[in-house]
Amino acid sequence: QVQLVESGGGLVQAGDSLRLSCTVSGLISISHSVAWLRQGPGKELEFVSGLRYSGMTYYADSVKGRFTISRDGAPPAQNTVFLQMNGLKAEDTAVYYCAVRTRGYSRDPEDFDFWGQGTQVTVSS
Repeated sequence: QVQLVESGGGLVQAGDSLRLSCTVSGLISISHSVAWLRQGPGKELEFVSGLRYSGMTYYADSVKGRFTISRDGAPPAQNTVFLQMNGLKAEDTAVYYCAVRTRGYSRDPEDFDFWGQGTQVTVSS
């Protein structure tokens, strides 16, 4: 069973930086991918950034150049996936979720198999 625990959210001002962490444990296939998704107030859940087991990264256009996803450690051992967020904007305000797709890659929230509990990020303008 895959377990995901997020941390690092908080209240910041526009232009500030924040780093989210997601501790990943459990058996994960080598074909898995990990992603960050978010849900802003009154908005639908949306893809933010993803990381394949190979190390390939991918981003939503809205965060490209501002956010960076990375990993410390390697599965199947416990590892941590980070989301470094720079130049934060008010529209980045959301609950951020870490999620795992056990096979393959996707940007569709419905395709992810395991989810963390979420961490709130609030950006004041």
